[in-house]
Amino acid sequence: MNSSFFKFIKNSQFNLLIIFVLLLLISILLASSIGSYNITIIEYLKGDSTEIQNRVFEQLRSPRVVLAGIVGASLGISGASLQGLFRNPLADPGLIGVSAGAALGAAIVIVLGSSIIPDEIFGPLILPLAAIMGAAMVIYLLYLFTKGFGYQGVTYMLLVGIAINALASVAIGVLTYISSDSELRGLTFWTMGSFGAANWTLVLPAMLIILVTIFFLIPFSRQLDLLQLGEPEAYRLGVDVKKLKFRVIISSAIVVGVSVSLSGMIGFVGLVIPHLIRLIGGVNHNYLLLASAFFGASIMITADLFARILISPAELPVGLLTSAIGAPFFLWLIFKIRKT
Repeated sequence: MNSSFFKFIKNSQFNLLIIFVLLLLISILLASSIGSYNITIIEYLKGDSTEIQNRVFEQLRSPRVVLAGIVGASLGISGASLQGLFRNPLADPGLIGVSAGAALGAAIVIVLGSSIIPDEIFGPLILPLAAIMGAAMVIYLLYLFTKGFGYQGVTYMLLVGIAINALASVAIGVLTYISSDSELRGLTFWTMGSFGAANWTLVLPAMLIILVTIFFLIPFSRQLDLLQLGEPEAYRLGVDVKKLKFRVIISSAIVVGVSVSLSGMIGFVGLVIPHLIRLIGGVNHNYLLLASAFFGASIMITADLFARILISPAELPVGLLTSAIGAPFFLWLIFKIRKT
């Protein structure tokens, strides 16, 4: 990101970005310190913590906080990008079917498991790999069904995404019906969303993929602004609309697919976060994408913290918390659009 990127960000928006970064740091400190074993980062760095506290911090809490942060950032920035691409405030990362494809891949492994692929081949990586393969298949189908529609490709992509979501729901329903009690329990908890299985073996590659993809997407912020004028107008202003669509769709699909593969289904974050950011600071995408990533990460880390401590020592699925907040917001948004 060079100086030309930041020149479109107002001073007030730049100040808001600093606030969002501070909120992210605060959420990281709180989530890292609070839990079954309370330990502060300062105590850990000074060596004043016990061996059990060190293990909890290094092997359980740290990867969990990092995973929550990158998932929140990926859902936030992909939601903002897709809303800009579709020029639709109700757009969501799950809208194009990528989340459903990833969920179906994971459901196949949970229910059918070793009857398809022996566990010893991929070990703990088999579930995220299956989810990523499901997301990749959806990306291919989206390209296959929409490549010949030109400017109308985005509209048809939305329709294909709706169809994919419906088909994936049917397939997951069939798998749920034939699953055993233990498989049904695992599938149910996975679809509710959780960061409880986080470990560095899975988190580090996911973090690398998501961060690289986000930095690959951000330079197109200005072109998303021009796209709000309409595709023909954006084209006349020098925007390669076809390339922009491809980049936004592929980038969003990658980050959402990787996120869903590791955390399960977490709804409404990609819908709610960009709207809150617009209400607070404005609509230009140079500010919107960065702010959505920072604020999405801090909200997800905070939500996971509450999921861990509200009914401690048990744990709430974080997807339930985000849906409990996001669903009323979604209804309010529809009501607001209807009035306007």
